[in-house]
Amino acid sequence: MALTREYRETVMERIQSDKKFARALYREALEAILDGECAEALSMLRDLVHATVTFPVMAEETGIPAKSLHRMLSRRGNPRLDTLSPILHVLQSRLEVGELGFA
Repeated sequence: MALTREYRETVMERIQSDKKFARALYREALEAILDGECAEALSMLRDLVHATVTFPVMAEETGIPAKSLHRMLSRRGNPRLDTLSPILHVLQSRLEVGELGFA
């Protein structure tokens, strides 16, 4: 099911205005990865990148081209651990969370 633009805008605004929500979403993404729910995890990470860092800045900070980041974090994306790790590191820094997603 496709998400409506209104829903996405609401999520983006909430991530930007509520640091607790953003941190909780990051933890959920990590848990989804561990539970094998990759599509859901990638969707959450994509929302976090859009709302906190932006893809051009993420590309600059990770050295991964923005187009590749978009593909990796799509619901059908299939990132390797060595490419996902720098993305998680940047998000950890921006959200001020530890390695396990806790503040």
